[in-house]
Amino acid sequence: MKIKEMKKNSKNKVQKSFGPVDNLENYLIPDWWKRIFNSMYLKTDGDVVEDENITKEEVSIFTQILKFDKNARILDLACGQGRHTIELARRGYTNLYGLDRSRYLIKRAKRIASEEGLSVNFKEGDARKLPYPTDTFDFVLILGNSFGYFENFEDDTKILKEVFRVLKPNGIFLIDVADGTYLRANYNPRSWEWIDKKHFVCRERILASDNERLISREVITQIEKGVIVDQFYAERLYTKESLSEQLQQAEFKKVKFHRDIKPDSQRNQDLGMMEQRFIVTAKVIKEWIPRKEIKKELKNVVVLLGDPNFPDKVKPNATFDKDDITTINKLKEVLSKLTQYKFTYLTNHNTLLSDLNKIKDKTCLVLNFCDEGYRNIPEKELHIPALLEILDLPYSGSSSQCLAYCYDKSLIRGIAKEMNIPVAHGFLINPEDNVFEIKNISFPVIAKPNFADGSFGITKSNVANTIIELNDAISIIRKEFGYDKPILVEEFLSGKEITIGIIGNPPENYFVLPLIEEDYSDLPYELPKICGYESKWIENSPYFTKLKSIKANISEEITQTIVNWSLKLSERLNCRDYCRFDWRMNKDGIPKLLEVNPNPGWCWDGHLAKMAAITGINYSEMLQKIITATEQRLEFNTKNKTSL
Repeated sequence: MKIKEMKKNSKNKVQKSFGPVDNLENYLIPDWWKRIFNSMYLKTDGDVVEDENITKEEVSIFTQILKFDKNARILDLACGQGRHTIELARRGYTNLYGLDRSRYLIKRAKRIASEEGLSVNFKEGDARKLPYPTDTFDFVLILGNSFGYFENFEDDTKILKEVFRVLKPNGIFLIDVADGTYLRANYNPRSWEWIDKKHFVCRERILASDNERLISREVITQIEKGVIVDQFYAERLYTKESLSEQLQQAEFKKVKFHRDIKPDSQRNQDLGMMEQRFIVTAKVIKEWIPRKEIKKELKNVVVLLGDPNFPDKVKPNATFDKDDITTINKLKEVLSKLTQYKFTYLTNHNTLLSDLNKIKDKTCLVLNFCDEGYRNIPEKELHIPALLEILDLPYSGSSSQCLAYCYDKSLIRGIAKEMNIPVAHGFLINPEDNVFEIKNISFPVIAKPNFADGSFGITKSNVANTIIELNDAISIIRKEFGYDKPILVEEFLSGKEITIGIIGNPPENYFVLPLIEEDYSDLPYELPKICGYESKWIENSPYFTKLKSIKANISEEITQTIVNWSLKLSERLNCRDYCRFDWRMNKDGIPKLLEVNPNPGWCWDGHLAKMAAITGINYSEMLQKIITATEQRLEFNTKNKTSL
């Protein structure tokens, strides 16, 4: 089954139509805008929003009106897939920001900007609560009829007040919005049109009972599947008079109407709300918000690490060795370059509680890099954040609850399946189970400890092609690694092994690192293609010397699928600040989830650093991004924190 076929069973399920309805308003949900702006929106409205010539013409109109300086700080609010912002970037504007509620459209905007090497700061967020400081922008734009979606008029007012707040004194707001007067008189009650060779859309429209909004219904049909979307939405019908009054109530001055926009659509069928819009500008007349002079003090950050005095069963010799010391020294070296912080390191787990209590009132942030676990016990990795939570200390990384979830591979499989995210076929074997009594096993399979990390217990011997080999693999896990808990047996996936890293906190502030894949091309043919214990810890193993991580060579469609699923899992599991997801494709090219890694390896030569390096982010910058993501999540505040 190919990736496109896979999507039939998940994302693009055939939807039953509502059939004839008496009143469209009864079917309208208040937050319709959360669901509608996806790939189908780019099809139904593509004759305008995907037409580069229309976008270029519109941008030319806006730039003529506003006469932007190339270095002006510009926010494109409700930017969609960033078509206007990206066109501005192509024309040499350098200080561009875009914000939209739709994750799908923002990701698309980021991808296009990245592919073209354009510098645009795209962010997912709510226009009613902008994530920008007061007095930030020279210009704020709301373009392409991206205003008036909310059920309550007050929500539109909240947007205008936020725009007023983030604009600098004498800043300019430009909005292009559907002409309500024109649409009340000329809206099309029913229409249908072909949107491509396999899709057509039927539309119904009525005025809302209050006569203030136009309610629309779209029934999208795919000629082979039937109805795939039946959706309802509504937009407020602003007249020039009503918008002018609302802008003035939001304290804008010098409201000016410029001209109408009528897009030259090549499809030229039903343009709906985009058929006729008007452009209006307004000015912000206000005083600068006084900036208090804050004495720059170093932010006190405590770094928690594993304890070199305790054994570490994950490592072959069960002790901290010279490589571990080198890794810690490299960490300290690069953190010392982040001069706005003062770092203190805690490694003595016997005195950890008392040490943290001593510095509790003087610590801005705890950087939890103790991925070995309390006293280097992997099962107690969650104990560290739990302790920090008890002490009410702000810390980086995922919570104790998230770590508890993700340590259980079988539990994560269940959550993923519940979310319609593919996982390898598998089952658990308990210590008392007899492998030879298990029927209908489809070989090859791979056995792995259900509770473990760092590839503990996963070697070339774990891949089995017969029941005898599977029994041997389980025996090795139990005897050589001393593992006495359930073992997960999964189908052995033979396709590409893909890793994705995310720094930040979806849905608003996050950065997806380039995907990487494991390159097995130099590995001896007879060895199973796995990235396991030997590749991390056994220096004389071919896995250690031959295996490489390279930028993933996969299609854009599969990339976006993996990114989408990873972001959904990140939010569902509440992975925080930085995380990593491991995937592997089956023989048909379908990616399946292997593992979720909250608080993944932060070391200079780990997967996260390798992914960052592909985009030119060095080790020091990667660590700074993790700290910044934590600060943004915590709304970081160093007030009343004195030096250690």
